[in-house]
Amino acid sequence: MHTTEEVKETAVLVAVQTQKQTAEQTKEYLDELAFLADTSQINTLYTFTQKLEKPDTRTYVGKGKMQDIIAYVVDNDVDMVIFDDDLSPVQIRNIETEFAKFQHEVKILDRSLLILNIFAMRAKTVQAKTQVELAQQQYILPRLTRMWTHLSKQRGGVGMRGPGEKELETDRRIANDRIVFLKEKLKQIDKQAFTQRKNRDRMVRVSLVGYTNVGKSTLMRRLAKAEVFAENKLFATVDATVRKVTFDTIPFLLSDTVGFIRKLPTMLIESFKSTLDEVREADILLHVVDISHPNYEEHIEVVNSTLTEIGASDKPTILVFNKIDLFSSEEIVINDWEIGSGNEPENQQSRIEKVTAFLKNSYMNNPQPQTVFISAEQKENIEELRETIVKAVKEKHILIFPNWLNEVHYPTEELEEEEE
Repeated sequence: MHTTEEVKETAVLVAVQTQKQTAEQTKEYLDELAFLADTSQINTLYTFTQKLEKPDTRTYVGKGKMQDIIAYVVDNDVDMVIFDDDLSPVQIRNIETEFAKFQHEVKILDRSLLILNIFAMRAKTVQAKTQVELAQQQYILPRLTRMWTHLSKQRGGVGMRGPGEKELETDRRIANDRIVFLKEKLKQIDKQAFTQRKNRDRMVRVSLVGYTNVGKSTLMRRLAKAEVFAENKLFATVDATVRKVTFDTIPFLLSDTVGFIRKLPTMLIESFKSTLDEVREADILLHVVDISHPNYEEHIEVVNSTLTEIGASDKPTILVFNKIDLFSSEEIVINDWEIGSGNEPENQQSRIEKVTAFLKNSYMNNPQPQTVFISAEQKENIEELRETIVKAVKEKHILIFPNWLNEVHYPTEELEEEEE
């Protein structure tokens, strides 16, 4: 009998704890890397960490740690080794040489290549596919010398999607030609997208931004009342999605784009700048934050840094703290009542109300930017968020249509539109 069940590839993860980060941060980064691996259908078997002033320029980790990694990989027949930072071409070559001494073939991936693989899986539109391939080519170009030597047996799987699988004989000239071609293709696509956006200039544009997997797509579904793909995976949304929504007789455009992440490959930011035009040209930003995540403050910093990089940091912003139903409340006491676990259905509503009251009285509830606490999944406080959005949209709408307040308004149906 033959099984049709897909067999997951296996991997070990490797990270260096530098002087600039704590052991807790290193663990959190590795947990995120494991989540990236899981999104790519990779089963993580073990993690290796080493304290160094900075990553070793030769093999990323020290000689002794590298021998430990090789021993584990060989003994357990692991498919790949994934490093939490970008590897230089020299590091890749040296690491492969170390494994070759034991006649063991293994894939060497870094965080960027893993993220590129996920983007290749998620891209649906012509624009997104072109952007991903451009980023792949730009990543591969400096690594052509040894990048694909482990494909001598035509092995497939993670890290093999896109140009590497079809163009093993690619040299630098062909890669450069392909990059030029893809950039020209993107220019044409950008012109069409620009024309579409110009046709929508008379409408207020609201854009969802945030760290990956914070619930933007789920929130999009709640606000736009439309089916938008959402799942508990990183980068569930790669293609830009736009919906026309009407609140209180005021129509506006609501867009959802790719989530941000720490150490996001530079070539991806460059390639996706046209997609991120939805953010750059927005009138209002809804910055969604997963408040249940222990490092949500760092996530806010990563998003703000990326917004600055793409020139969108000066937008009016509503800070939306999502997933309050999952907020850790072990040490919270409100009115001398300890908040329970909320696992029982009858206690869930009471718990959410108490958590919301606590958060609204905390330092996180600031007037600038305006803050709202919600649970998109549980549909909690969505009406409060709608009212906040309406107020912000009205201010922008009046600037576009100064006589709007003097006009007679009639009820309008909510319309939907998805940008392909």
